[in-house]
Amino acid sequence: MLSRRNFIGAVSKDAEESFKKTVEVDRLIDTLREATDKEEKIEASTDVLKAILKPVVDEVEEISWPLRDPEALNLMEKEINQREQEGQLDEGFLAEVNAQLRQAKKDGDKPGLEAMLQKVLQLYASRLLSKRSYAKKVTNPCFASGAGNEVLKAEQFLETIIKAPEEEWNKLLLDGLTIGKGDISPEELYAVIKKRMERTLIRTEGGSYQQRVLIEYLKGIESRAGEIVRVLQAFISNLRTTITSLSYDVHDVADRV
Repeated sequence: MLSRRNFIGAVSKDAEESFKKTVEVDRLIDTLREATDKEEKIEASTDVLKAILKPVVDEVEEISWPLRDPEALNLMEKEINQREQEGQLDEGFLAEVNAQLRQAKKDGDKPGLEAMLQKVLQLYASRLLSKRSYAKKVTNPCFASGAGNEVLKAEQFLETIIKAPEEEWNKLLLDGLTIGKGDISPEELYAVIKKRMERTLIRTEGGSYQQRVLIEYLKGIESRAGEIVRVLQAFISNLRTTITSLSYDVHDVADRV
């Protein structure tokens, strides 16, 4: 015969088992909901990327390389600026671009897609880094019009490069650096690039795709500047050697005469 104690114990055990099942079902629902949300975010990011790449995609949904229509890049840049303004270029979007870029590099048979995905990241970085300027230093806060601001030429030069297409970097560096035609020394440029990197690391979330993309863009400018400087230094060195050699030859001929 079932005693009162045994009856209560059985009821309690059933209630406990029922509670455990309820918790398990709730966890399963949460997991499915998170998976669905994640899938929807990935689809949304993919749709945004497709919209950005649309101007450079041909009739068979391929990206010809080199591009046949230079205006396509301008349209792509406008789309990026619009999507960024609407807040659609988030971490999910950057993760999608990076994932597709890794796959394109791995496949190795779609140079157009790889180049355009890299261009998307460059345009994104240029857009974000251009939103904040450090080219003016307030020397007299009494001038509300900005008349009391000092222009920091090295910062201004860096910001000009940041805003420019990557294809124009060589000319800008040649025209702006002292080793070329300009008045900014390589050391000054390296210093402001380093400072901008430090500011970027402070203002972005550690380990985020955004931080990685912005830092890589700045490192790209630094690397290109280094290449230009090395090439010009080698050219100048060779030129001096040639001139010295010609000078010796002239003196030798003069002595013989």
